[in-house]
Amino acid sequence: MPTDRTRRWLLRATAASTATLLAGCRADEDGTEPGTDPSEPGASVGTPPTGTPCPDTPTTAPETAPPVDTDRERIDDWQYEPTPTPTHGRGGGGGGTATPMATATPVAESVGLAAGGAKDVGAFRRNVEEGYLPLPESLSYEGLFYDYYFETGDPGPLCGATFGPAYSPAVTADPLSGETERYLTVGLNSGLAADEFERKRLNLVVVVDVSGSMSEEFDEYYYDRYGNEQTPEGDTDRQKIEVAREALVALTEQLRPGDRLGVVLYNDESTVAKPLRPVEATDMDAIRAHIREDVEAGGGTRLSAGVADATDLLREYDDADRAVYENRMIVLTDAMPNLGETDEGDLRGRLADSAARQRYATFVGVGVDFNTELVDAITSIRGANYYSVHSAEEFTDRLGEEFQYMVTPLVFDLELSLDAAGYDIRRVYGTSAAEEATGQIMQVNTLFASPSEGGRSRGGVVLVQVDRQSADAALDLRVSWTDRRGRSHENATRIRFPDAEPDYYAHTGVRKAVLLSRYADLLKNWMVAARDAGGDHDRGTPAPDDGIAVPPPESELGEWEQQSEPLTVSDTYERRIREFREYFDSEAEAIGDEALSQELDTMATILAEGAD
Repeated sequence: MPTDRTRRWLLRATAASTATLLAGCRADEDGTEPGTDPSEPGASVGTPPTGTPCPDTPTTAPETAPPVDTDRERIDDWQYEPTPTPTHGRGGGGGGTATPMATATPVAESVGLAAGGAKDVGAFRRNVEEGYLPLPESLSYEGLFYDYYFETGDPGPLCGATFGPAYSPAVTADPLSGETERYLTVGLNSGLAADEFERKRLNLVVVVDVSGSMSEEFDEYYYDRYGNEQTPEGDTDRQKIEVAREALVALTEQLRPGDRLGVVLYNDESTVAKPLRPVEATDMDAIRAHIREDVEAGGGTRLSAGVADATDLLREYDDADRAVYENRMIVLTDAMPNLGETDEGDLRGRLADSAARQRYATFVGVGVDFNTELVDAITSIRGANYYSVHSAEEFTDRLGEEFQYMVTPLVFDLELSLDAAGYDIRRVYGTSAAEEATGQIMQVNTLFASPSEGGRSRGGVVLVQVDRQSADAALDLRVSWTDRRGRSHENATRIRFPDAEPDYYAHTGVRKAVLLSRYADLLKNWMVAARDAGGDHDRGTPAPDDGIAVPPPESELGEWEQQSEPLTVSDTYERRIREFREYFDSEAEAIGDEALSQELDTMATILAEGAD
């Protein structure tokens, strides 16, 4: 994608040199030596602790940076001139989303925390609505949890600390087998005041997929044109590239003086459409006009080239003050690369190398065929997350609500270890690093800031299923993490599961997490079984009294250029889903969260579509 334009900004634009610090002092990030953590309280198990109350006034005054010079001349530094590209070339493809059910805005309370990785299950929901069989990866546990607010337990006085865990147990019977299971939520609590929270300034590069598949309509699989064509339901006839343009414009509206913005476009090759330069020195209205007029789809999909160009732009600011600036790329794509580096490991390695240098990544999936399998794998790294978008209007609303949370990682390398021989970790739910768990260690790569409401946090728990080896065993937990300034923290606590018969829940937060994890396990097993039907894999049919098993590893599809599969439900899974739906309905009523009704609707749609 060549450009011959000589730009005035090369002579006249200068980089902004002043910045504001993230508002709000934190007890664990000021006046503390690395490797120590005198401010962090001990964790509790669903009961109020007896710790020392926080002082009435902060011990450290917040710093104030000099103001940004907003009087400088604003220039149009767009340097991309579109060239005609055939739209029939094979490109990469997109993902849709349902409106998040949790829409509260934090008011006069602490900021929440949520695990990185997926931030919704929109691609899963949209495929079900359109009569397609979703990829199992599209129903991620952390994405599902982020659709809901959770009670997280009481960690004790946090005194402004970034993170303080709380542990809440549950003893409950599998609804299909009756087998007793034990769970524990790790409540992700923060002491940062929501009304004082403000994101850092951004060095932001937005990378836009302009490949041929982005010219497809939003509710269709691009690669069905090469066979296997399906007819979706619905009345959406907008191209994915239209939604991507509007999403990019919406992103620019979230920026402010002190931020820097760059834009990269890629298809067969990649080009820097806009250099990474200060917002206050940029004619942003002109940039938005260029986005609407110049960004068109066509050609192949060289995702690696777009990521490489974005990395090069961010590299210039590797030495930026990280107390002031966050370096991040946001990639708008349908995630079906077919040129350059297409191997999952290579792409993940490239992003992981950048993350080690504090250049982080967010992916925004566009279209019903958004390849969650690839993006789920390559964003399970430090500082990464991903969203899916169904409409530009919905995405704009979401940005207005939580853009500052999207780009603000607060906790890294969270590790929970069990120091007791009496318990083993069986399964971890709610983190993209769940597969890295062992019998004694649970890991979470990143915790992002998240909205909170009424003492509940959006996506604010990680759920751990444990196996008890002896009746009198205590559970010794040691948790360690690193804050965003590289300081290490650690604390430990001992808990005992209550001597109770099923069903026991410490509070509605752990009850909701158990319910949603069982829901995801069952539907993942259904998706895997439906994809295997008639294929080379035979994983066996569950017996009527079998419980909800941990889903098997999904088979590798090999090609990111995915085609659709019609939604089907076997007789066995029709019975299991119908029985589980009754259990889910009763649990949702007990929990009292009306948002859970969307999962009842999804199961009803699956049963109806599968019967057709």
